[in-house]
Amino acid sequence: MTTADVLSIARDDVPDPPLRPLPTGVAELLGRVDAPARLVAHLRAVHDVALQIVNRVARQCPALSFDREAVLFGAATHDIGKALHVAELSGPGSLHEAAGRELLLAQGVSAELARFAATHASWGGVGIGIEDLLVSLADKVWKNKRVSDLEDLVVAALAEAGGRPVWEEFLDLDEFLTHVGDRADARLAYQTRHPVHG
Repeated sequence: MTTADVLSIARDDVPDPPLRPLPTGVAELLGRVDAPARLVAHLRAVHDVALQIVNRVARQCPALSFDREAVLFGAATHDIGKALHVAELSGPGSLHEAAGRELLLAQGVSAELARFAATHASWGGVGIGIEDLLVSLADKVWKNKRVSDLEDLVVAALAEAGGRPVWEEFLDLDEFLTHVGDRADARLAYQTRHPVHG
């Protein structure tokens, strides 16, 4: 796939579902690592959901301090290791996690941002911050997968920062994630339209 093809998938208008474009720098990075079409489509869908999440969190809980741009970068690159482990685009596997971190570091990305490639599937680990949790959440909710342990950690962070009862944060987040999940079939269809190879 050419860099122009990658840029087209990453940046061109998508009417159904309407997906915001990936940042130009991320699109160019995906071109440099020969990211497969399906990977680019997946990262675009997760990035779009992450943008919805960070906008909601900033609006609902302005007291929560987090790096919005780091979350968006993490969502846009979290599976970049699948450019090296292509079989994991259509099947299970975790080799892409450490490989993605190393690939980003080799491309000059800071360790602070490259970490999301390794942490997006391990939200219960030591040193995991709210940014990591939000990237992980976007990576689940884009396809309407709900993971209660992950959501509980996000709810706890929101409740602690905003001073609201946990149950209120839970109900609000649940309603929001249900709404985001309503478009999952369209996002999955968009991703599937793009080939794993070629």
